[in-house]
Amino acid sequence: MVKNKKFSQAVFLGFLALMGILFFGFDLHHLLTFERLKASQAEVAALFSENPAGVIMVYLAVYIPYVVLNLPGVVILGLAAGAMFGVALGTLVVSFASTTGAALACLISRYLLRDWVQARFGSKLDSVHRGIAEEGHFYLFSLRLIPVIPFFVINMVMGLTHMPVRTFVWVSMFGMLPGTFVFVNAGSQIASLDSVSGLFSPGLLFSFALLGIFPLAVKRGLTLYKTRRG
Repeated sequence: MVKNKKFSQAVFLGFLALMGILFFGFDLHHLLTFERLKASQAEVAALFSENPAGVIMVYLAVYIPYVVLNLPGVVILGLAAGAMFGVALGTLVVSFASTTGAALACLISRYLLRDWVQARFGSKLDSVHRGIAEEGHFYLFSLRLIPVIPFFVINMVMGLTHMPVRTFVWVSMFGMLPGTFVFVNAGSQIASLDSVSGLFSPGLLFSFALLGIFPLAVKRGLTLYKTRRG
């Protein structure tokens, strides 16, 4: 059993190393920029109109590994979903992809990389265990709404807790949904820009305002909720 686990760990770490070499060796991180998103918008839109299911599958195949491996560029992918799919479908697709990626990262942490996560993020475990003990599922929900701890670290550390995976999944999904909507909505507005003057359109200004005030509004709401509970 121990040998099988070590073999699985070695295979997975080898896979991570290979992905890192391919990703940075071919400068793939430079492909995910706002400029490239704008330049390829019409082409991708045409592909989506011809084969929507295929484009969504390719998007998921890219987005989910980005979440699992914590690769740079997830924000641009979120904006791209708004540009390609629109607000409603884009929010649904990104929500599914981010929740799936988070669940996979949690499972990998729990069953393959427990020792590494313990050594790397052990300093955060006490506060996480304490938060879950005091607030239950609401603690994870609040972490998703206000990412005081980075998204990737939450996925990894939660793998070392006793929280059931199914609970982790549905709480994460609902906790990430408002932020997902904000970014996808911003992407849908950016996709409609035809000139620099479009930067001052009411829809885009509202989207950027949401990006700025959303964390503050959530923090204020959670503080009021905890005060009333207490």
